[in-house]
This record gives sequence, C-alpha cells and structure tokens, in this order.
Amino acid sequence: MLAAFRKEAPTPSLLVFIALQLLDVLSTIVGIRLGASEASIFVGRILNYGPMEGLLVSKLMAVLLVAAALKFHRPRLVVFLNYWFAAVVSWNLVMIVITELGAHR
Repeated sequence: MLAAFRKEAPTPSLLVFIALQLLDVLSTIVGIRLGASEASIFVGRILNYGPMEGLLVSKLMAVLLVAAALKFHRPRLVVFLNYWFAAVVSWNLVMIVITELGAHR
C-alpha cells in the first residue's frame, strides 16, 4: 500500500548541477565586486584566501559531494543539491539587486 503512494525521485541531472555551479561562481563574483558579502560563514572564511581560491575550494567540495553521492548510489542527494544550489543562485541574484538598489540611493 505504501509503495503506491511513494513518488519516484527525479533523475539527477549532472548538466543542471554543472550549470548551477557556474551560475553560483558568476553570481558570487558579481555580488562581491558590487559590495555584497558572502552569506555562508564557511564560504566567507575560505574567500578570505582570495575570491577565486575560495570559490574553487567550495566548488571542489560540491563536486566531491556529488561524486560520492553517485558512487554510493544516492541520486536523491544530487537532486537535493540541485535544488539547494538553485536557491543559492537565486539568493545571490537577489543580493545583487539589493546591493545595486542601495548603491543608487
């Protein structure tokens, strides 16, 4: 009976994951250049070593997490990460808009 109510998990998309990582890097760089600050404490601390170095380390960690999820047959984790990074990119875009609106006052 429970199996009838169980939804199939969406197929994890590595193409979406890669696109979201690129969008995250681009939106983070634009936001930092406009004066926005990093919301993540962890990423903020590694950005102290340099924006590009910090972003590379954080992206490497994301790739390793997805690789581990696929190796251990956890496709739902990849789907979750895609949703998470879509939210992160959206947050970055909102912060860019807010920073730009504040700069024009």
